[in-house]
Parts: sequence; C-alpha cells; structure tokens
Amino acid sequence: MITQDSIEALKARLDVVDVVGSYIELKKAGANFKAPCPFHDEKSPSFVVSPSKQIYHCFGCGAGGDSVKFVMEYEKLNYPEALEKLAATYNFTLSYTDEKNKRVKSQLFDLMSGWYKKVLESKQDALNYLRERGVYESSIEKFGIGYAPSSQQTLQFIKAQMLNMKEAIEAGVVGYDEQSRRTYARFIERIIFPISAPNGSVVGFGGRTISGHQAKYINSPETPFFNKSRLLYAYHLARQDIYKRKEIIVTEGYLDVVMLHQAGFTNAVATLGTALTTEHLPLLRKGEPRVIMAYDGDKAGRQAAIKASKELSVNGFDGGVVLFGDGLDPADMVKSARIEELAEIFRSPQPFIEFVLDEIFTGYNLHNPKEKEYAMQEATAYLKRHSALLQESYKPYIASRLGVSPSLVRISGNVTPQQPTMIQKNTHKDMWELSLVKTIMEYPESREIILDILDPALLTFHAEEFHKALQNRYDDPALMAISIDPTIKAIPTQEQIKAELNTFLKRHYERLLKQLSMQRDIPFEEKTFLIRQYRDKIASLAKERNV
Repeated sequence: MITQDSIEALKARLDVVDVVGSYIELKKAGANFKAPCPFHDEKSPSFVVSPSKQIYHCFGCGAGGDSVKFVMEYEKLNYPEALEKLAATYNFTLSYTDEKNKRVKSQLFDLMSGWYKKVLESKQDALNYLRERGVYESSIEKFGIGYAPSSQQTLQFIKAQMLNMKEAIEAGVVGYDEQSRRTYARFIERIIFPISAPNGSVVGFGGRTISGHQAKYINSPETPFFNKSRLLYAYHLARQDIYKRKEIIVTEGYLDVVMLHQAGFTNAVATLGTALTTEHLPLLRKGEPRVIMAYDGDKAGRQAAIKASKELSVNGFDGGVVLFGDGLDPADMVKSARIEELAEIFRSPQPFIEFVLDEIFTGYNLHNPKEKEYAMQEATAYLKRHSALLQESYKPYIASRLGVSPSLVRISGNVTPQQPTMIQKNTHKDMWELSLVKTIMEYPESREIILDILDPALLTFHAEEFHKALQNRYDDPALMAISIDPTIKAIPTQEQIKAELNTFLKRHYERLLKQLSMQRDIPFEEKTFLIRQYRDKIASLAKERNV
C-alpha cells in the first residue's frame, strides 16, 4: 500500500491546471480556466478548473474533484493506479508499506522488459518470424516486444544486474526445481510480450515459442502482481480508444491484438491464455463499452465464446460474438490487407443471447421431439437469468428456431432485479442559501456565529449542502460546484453575516405571521399566543438591526 504521507506529498506537488491541461486544452476565463467537458458531449464549455481551489467541476454533468480524481476518471484507473501514474509523470517517488514488493515491480520487471527488447534486436530468426507475421517495427516498439534467450543467459543477466534471485522467483521470471535445487528461466527461446496493469506498469510476460517448444504460449505464473483472470493484454494502450469509441474488441492472442492495433483497431485487447471470467468484468465495464468477442471458430474457441457470452449477457453487457473460420484469425486478415472486410465483421457481430441460443440448439437433434423438449428446457433456463423484457423479446426467436408456437415458450421462476429508483433533485437555486454555504466553506470561523443565530432546519432549498459544508465534505460534487461558481459570493465579515441572518429571520417570521393570520382551524388562544410570539421576535430582530 502507498503510505498516506507520500500521497499527501505528491498531492502538494500537483497543480490541477497542469494535470488537466496535459489531457485537454484549457482556456483562461477570469480567475479560472474553462473547456468543453471531457466526460460528456457538449457545445458550450461548462467544465471549469480553479487554480486557487485546486479542483475542477463540470456544471453540465456534475463531474468534479482534484488532480488525482481527474486522472482516475479520464484514464479509467483506480486510486492507487492514478497515484502511480501521476508519480511517474512528475518524477515523484512514492513510499510503500511494503517496499520490497514495490522494488520487485518497478526494478525487476522494467529491467527484464528492457533487456528482452535489447536481445530481440540481435535475434534475427525472431525478427524474421515477426516480419513474416506482418508485424511492423513500429508495433514492436509500441508493444515493447522482446526475446528471451537461453535459461543460462537469462540467469547470467539477473546476476550481473545484482538482482535478488529470490525476488526474481517471487516475480515469476525465474523458476526453482525442488528436486535438483536449481533455478531456471521460465521463458526460454521465446518472443516476449510484456503484460501491463491498466496503469501501464509491467507486471508479467507472455512468451511465444519459435523453436518448437511443446507449449506454443506460456504466461508468467500467478504472483501478487500478476492475476491473469483480472488482466487484459494491451488494455493500457487501448483504454482511451475504448472510452472514445464505446467499444472493446476482445481476442484470444497477443499477435491478434498487435495486428489489429496496426490496422487501426486500437480498441483491441486479449485474454491471457484463459477464458473470460467474472474477474474480468470490472475492467470490461469501465467506460461502459459494447463488447465484441473475436474468437477462433474451432471447438476450443467456440466453447470459450459460449462461456463468455453467457457471462456477459447475464451481467448486462451489450455486444456480440465474431467467430473466425477457415483457419483464419484477425492477425491473418490484417496481414492479407482484408481490413475493410474485418471492419464489416466487427460492425455486425451476432448478439450474445442469440449466439448462445443458437449454440444450445446446435447440440440437439431438433427433428426428435424429445430432444427438442430438452433444447427448450436448456434455452429457457438460460433465458430466465435475464430481464423480463429480454425474455419476452427472445421468446419468438426460440419458437422460430424450434418450430413451435410462441405460446409454448414459458419462462417461470425468474426474479428480475429491481432497478434503483432515480430521484429527481430540486433544481431551484436560492442564491442567499448558497452564499451561506460558501461562507462556511471559505470562512470556517463563521460557523459558530451562523449556528448561534440560525436553525439549519429553516433552510428551504440547500439544507443538504449546508450540512455537508459543516462536515467538511468539500470533495462532494455539490460543494465543489458552489466553491467554483463565481456568481455565488461568500459573506466576508461577521457584521455582514449577522445582518444577513437578521434579515432572513425577520422575513421568515413575517411569512409565518402572514400564514397564521389566514388560518381558521387554530383555537383562538393558541393563535393569539403565536401571533404575539412572532411579533415579539420581529420587533427584537428589528431592534438588533438598528443598534
């Protein structure tokens, strides 16, 4: 974990205008800077960056925060990843509660990645293989592709760099044979594809043999840094285009991704030699893209596509499946310059639910009534895991494929998850109440004066923001909007605060008095008492005002 002290030290070094300005073009607007919001489409700039308050806020979509929050939202990173990204950008060294693990990540992986790249430069047969597959030199550079030589050469390099062998074993670069008690390099005579976390830091490697090893591909073993069920190859390179296009292409192989990027499909990623799992879903959900599964049409690829489609459809993902037949894959099509054909294929994938239903029906002899019944049972069991609307939409499809009446397609026992109710907030802006909130934020010493005079329950429109300000919740989007809005003015002096509150209370009791005089259902004695009480308060407030 990153220590809190180093987080605060990094934040102190950051300037929100520099950070945000490195991603989008900012224009000076008085004391602040403005730009079209990068988080939603708009024509008139409503995105404001405040250098004095070191925050940003969009008055259109409500996005707001500090430098770290901006990088998190823009780059689609979690909090530690955003901190590490900023630290690397601003040449700041973060401190960790476990420095050893950090050193393994930052030194060993980076050193090995750099060394593998250097070895490839002099490995002609590996370079020839990449050229034959159609890989450009620019792609070799972009993806950091390298080459792992013999085990002895790798171990010699690690020792020459005075790296700790135990740490190399823990990182999965080196293995240890218990029987012979000898170490060995895990990657031998293989083209190396560095695998990165979403923030771009190398956490493992994938290796492709070019010398006939039994396993065509191998990956780093599971380590504290490398979990292949949570990572997607090249996600850090594809992230921005995934966010912009609202679409992600998921393939099976490293070379598929390299070649797709080379052809302009820069939103392509790959699973790491494993089927897509539920652990991949949080990463796939970032930016809410449409997901296209681009798998081989062989038996293994088809089974992986079925499993992935079930997982994605049940979890509410939009998208579909593309299967490549005739021994082709995306990399082959790019090499053959069939780019437009590939683009058309990706434009019209088979929807997940339709694909799964078709695959279910393919497994049965639908001319046999009993097998047709089993096919119906399996199809409806799958479909009832979806919303009622999708169930109704696909009932005719099932009926059509089975050649039966739609009335026979019955889906029972389904419980549709209840969607959270959207609450429409009061959009009225009371400038006086907002100025009171801003006063608390900018002049904390005013709180006691305000609370001595004013009962917060009397606020009509912005009581929620008032309480958040009292709790110092300045990172709340509503408070950020108030803080950065130049039309809302704080009340600067104690005398002015008292005068404003006096006026507010006087008007409040005058309104109550007026309402009371119109009421007919209050006993005379009670009404007389309240009238006298309200008049006394008004008189007292008027006297204080004139003093």
